[in-house]
Amino acid sequence: WWWFLRCLLSVLVSPRMAGLRVDFGLLLEPLGFIKVLEWIFSIFAFATCGGFQGETTLLVSCKGVVNKTVTAAFAYPFRLNTVVFSAPDPKRCGGTWTDVYLVGNFSSSAQFFVTLAVLAFLYCIAALVVYIGYKHVYQQNSKFPLTDLAITVITAFLWLASTFSWATALADIKMSTGASVIPGIESCKAPGTTCRFASVTSMKTLNVSVVFGLLNMVLWGGNIWFVYKDTNLHNQSKRISQSP
Repeated sequence: WWWFLRCLLSVLVSPRMAGLRVDFGLLLEPLGFIKVLEWIFSIFAFATCGGFQGETTLLVSCKGVVNKTVTAAFAYPFRLNTVVFSAPDPKRCGGTWTDVYLVGNFSSSAQFFVTLAVLAFLYCIAALVVYIGYKHVYQQNSKFPLTDLAITVITAFLWLASTFSWATALADIKMSTGASVIPGIESCKAPGTTCRFASVTSMKTLNVSVVFGLLNMVLWGGNIWFVYKDTNLHNQSKRISQSP
């Protein structure tokens, strides 16, 4: 991405090539229209994942306390092993309650997914600027279509990898914040102490983020053909196929 932007700036400052020629009609063509969709879907991808906040709640009964609500609040980037349940009472159940943390660190998968979405968002802005205002530069310099093709192929693969990595992490997050947390809490096994699972924040928005990851993967993968058509590789293969 950064190589493309640096190359773009170096070409645009050239007196021979520079000159803004705005043509919004290119947004109706497949190359521009798909790039707009990629830009929009990347926003939804990092917003639905990076903006999530939730909590899991237990009901704890122990010495002098009946059905005390304890919560553990978690959010992006989902370092659950740093999230602690609140103590059920100031005396910590007569000394039988110790700090209880959720299990798992899923920050690598979540940050991979969100970082890719942000980079894709920024690249789409740069590409749309070129398509709309500097299409003549894009067509006259063969490096731009080839670079655009390389980035599109790489991004499509990264969407595939990041989406499936994040989907796997999300399944583990649901396990680590659901009713299955209770058997792993030693304080709940103390004599006179009982723990019941109450609730956990709905993760529908996180499910939506996986859907947008898949949509981005399909968009970037399908866009490879339209970017390829603007490269010298397609023109050469076309000339070869037409030659006797």
